[in-house]
Amino acid sequence: MTTADYIALAFFACVWVGYSWLLKGRTFFGRTSLTHAMTERRREWIYNSLRRDLKMIDTQIMAGLQNGTAFFASTSIFAMGSCFALLGATEKVGAVFADLPFVLHGGHGAFEMKVGGLATLFGYAFFKFGWSYRLFNYCTILFGSIPMMRDTEADIIAAERAAERVIRMNVIAGSNFNEGLRAIFLSIGYLGWFINPYIFMLTTSVVIFVLARRQFFSEARLAIMDGRPPSELQLSAIRRDMPSNDGNASTGGL
Repeated sequence: MTTADYIALAFFACVWVGYSWLLKGRTFFGRTSLTHAMTERRREWIYNSLRRDLKMIDTQIMAGLQNGTAFFASTSIFAMGSCFALLGATEKVGAVFADLPFVLHGGHGAFEMKVGGLATLFGYAFFKFGWSYRLFNYCTILFGSIPMMRDTEADIIAAERAAERVIRMNVIAGSNFNEGLRAIFLSIGYLGWFINPYIFMLTTSVVIFVLARRQFFSEARLAIMDGRPPSELQLSAIRRDMPSNDGNASTGGL
């Protein structure tokens, strides 16, 4: 391990912590992050469920969130196991690296330390995904306590309290899922360390740049932030396709 390796590792840790801290704020240069925007959409979803008795669609959404989390948890376990298998091939990997240009191979000890760090990343991701899965399970149970429409109208305050419990649990579960996914993304940047510490810092910077762009400047963010009303042409097309009062399709314009 050289001084450049320690500097690159410190850079990796600081960038990770700094980016995570940045996302905890609501805005960055006046722009709301995609994560916080989706938090508001989660709130809208749960409150909309108070206005309908048939909640099958809501349970399907909950199941989808759990299944996605379980997939990434399983993937993290397999990736961590692959790292331990890689430790058994240190000699072969060292021979391959010795023939590659631009690769600063610091010996078997340095290689094993790098693989151990990669396994730690996947282990961290697994615990985040595992806890997120458990919280989504709790969220499903809490969702079952949301009253039906008649009970909601009778006691709106109790209904809002039940909805807020679901929202808070769902947001916490989503936050843990995002942190696990962030570790998976950063593990791609971590792979640059196996080449040399300078590539390590470069790949880490590229990954953080991509993640920040998706959070604050992506089309996905615009899709849920754009509150402009539909154009007259869009309204005309919608009304043309809507059935009229007598059951026939409307042929008029606006």
